[in-house]
Amino acid sequence: LDITVDTISGERKLKLFARDGKVNSVKVDMGAVILDPQKVPVNLDGDRIVAREIETPLGKVQITCSSMGNPHCTVIVPDVMNCDVEAWGKAIGENKALFPDGVNVGFMQIIDRSHVKLRVYERGTGETMACGSGACAAAVAAVLNGKCDKDADIFVRLLGGELTIRYTDETVYLTGEACEVFRGTVRL
Repeated sequence: LDITVDTISGERKLKLFARDGKVNSVKVDMGAVILDPQKVPVNLDGDRIVAREIETPLGKVQITCSSMGNPHCTVIVPDVMNCDVEAWGKAIGENKALFPDGVNVGFMQIIDRSHVKLRVYERGTGETMACGSGACAAAVAAVLNGKCDKDADIFVRLLGGELTIRYTDETVYLTGEACEVFRGTVRL
């Protein structure tokens, strides 16, 4: 089943996959990644920000920046589980001179050419269990940094589960499990 959802970042086309009459996974066409620093936005020169070294209150770090409709900055780290996501996320993400709209900061460990681990510090929230746009940004950063292959499945393991990302010349696809995690009532 194909459906279209209207989001703040624009229309997203979804392909729903069902088993035994219930949707069990969804593939989302997230649209083309934005790499132009002015449109991310990030206040650095150049036509792309890939493995660019910046200075933070905690020291120097290399960042790769993109937007999936919201700004992302990805940092490759040797061991994501031993990374101080909160401290580094604040040090990078709250630099308004560099990121005027703030930025979500992804800390990515490369496992191999098709597997990465990711933890995400979301602007205004702190660390989150999962971030679909952050997983897309991380996969794009892995490709741009020569660690993973374009137009191939990249499995992104987050604290909340695993997503499959495919970065092509035209778009970025996100595929993940669909399961009920919350039920509620809204009064209108």
